[in-house]
Amino acid sequence: MDHVLFADAALTPEGTLGPYWLRLVDERIVEAGHGRPPRGPDEHVTDAVVAPGFVDVHAHGGGAAAFTDGAASGERALAAHRRRGTTTMLASLVSAPVSVLLEQAEELRPLVDSGELAGVHLEGPWLSQEHRGAHETDMLSAPTPDAVSTLLGHPARDLIRYVTLAPERDGAGEAIARMRAAGFTLGVGHTGASCDQTREAIAAGATAATHLFNGMKGLHHRDPGPALALLEDPTAFLELISDGVHLDAEMVRFVWDYATRNGGPQRPVLVSDAMPGAAAPDGRYRLGTVDVEVRDSVARRVTPDGTLGAIAGSTLTLSAAVRESILRSSIDPALALMAATSNPAEMIGIDDAGRLLPGGRADLVLLDSAWNVSRVMHRGGWIDDARA
Repeated sequence: MDHVLFADAALTPEGTLGPYWLRLVDERIVEAGHGRPPRGPDEHVTDAVVAPGFVDVHAHGGGAAAFTDGAASGERALAAHRRRGTTTMLASLVSAPVSVLLEQAEELRPLVDSGELAGVHLEGPWLSQEHRGAHETDMLSAPTPDAVSTLLGHPARDLIRYVTLAPERDGAGEAIARMRAAGFTLGVGHTGASCDQTREAIAAGATAATHLFNGMKGLHHRDPGPALALLEDPTAFLELISDGVHLDAEMVRFVWDYATRNGGPQRPVLVSDAMPGAAAPDGRYRLGTVDVEVRDSVARRVTPDGTLGAIAGSTLTLSAAVRESILRSSIDPALALMAATSNPAEMIGIDDAGRLLPGGRADLVLLDSAWNVSRVMHRGGWIDDARA
């Protein structure tokens, strides 16, 4: 395939919306530029905004399937999100013994080796007991030198891109430094750390906030906690679950405005934190070893007495997160699209997704005037059953 696509409005690599063209050969972008293409386009998009395929760096599953259940289940989750515009994903695994997490990661190797999956995110087990959310309390532990050595010495370490931990756990500073040196992205999350402890974690190599405000001690005038340190550091990426459940629309707008003024528009990162009930009907699901009930599209942990407890991930997709951010939080559309494409790609060090540049993958989404996904291109081919 040698195909030239020209869009009246596309998300440019500079983060603006304007006329832009792409020459696609097989699964790659081989040429791109502003304005009209040097030859007549094979396809002219006049009624939609063209953006790179979305990049989700924090998702546990979708389409009634979980990444913890292996490659076949992972394929179903990927397909459900891909139909909604997410063409690059990390598989997030919930807290378990390190040896179990590494086994789960290894089971996903076929998807990573084929390029279907961008890698693995370990959300735990080095999290706070007090701010564990839906994570099982007896699965949590401290990042001891031996535990980190087990991770770094295992064959599955090459699959890991992103690790979330709580800076107040014993040994966290050394663990962050060692894993950062090994090439991992480190996120601060599920934490009751003080502002100073969080700043020390950032100095040691943490570069991201795992779902900012959710699963962490909140801002307080006498005890500002981790959120203040993460907001203030101009280099920190800030994950946001923009679904109207995890964060109020006004809080999303505040974080976006503040982060953009203090560091730049590359800081906000939209994530789904999707569990298997995303892109699936309400009902009972499993998140790791935890039972989760989805009612009215809100996922909550089922407690031992059968009542519903903590929020347990979301039923969000990035297409819905983009739409929510634009329509309810009044985020500039180009900035919202950056937060679902180039910003997450930069956060985890991916250079062939998230921007419409030569050498990048031919993964695209088309969005209509209501910011619904109308078409999805994956690896150079249009997906027939794309859904908003």
